[in-house]
Amino acid sequence: MNIALIGGINRLERHYQEEALRAGVDLKIFNISEVNIGAKLKQVDALVIFTNMVSHTMKKQAVAAARAHRIPLFMHHSCGVCTLRDCLNCLMISNSNRLERENYHV
Repeated sequence: MNIALIGGINRLERHYQEEALRAGVDLKIFNISEVNIGAKLKQVDALVIFTNMVSHTMKKQAVAAARAHRIPLFMHHSCGVCTLRDCLNCLMISNSNRLERENYHV
């Protein structure tokens, strides 16, 4: 599963990556403004935005890309490792429930 993280604290990048690795997730981190962020986000399975550590412009572009490509979106004001862990756990639970529904035949 590929997840993009928009925002966050630079010194916590290593910890974000470690947490994603524990969850079996490939994490792409965008801490600074990127040119054409929408094109870079269209291949991800989910998007997490830490709203207190990102510019309004970048947030708007990321939200627009998520809506355009129907990407699940999580926005949190906090930018801690625990917040990312909670998002990843929620995604894993949601993904496993979806797989169970797809494999359930009546």
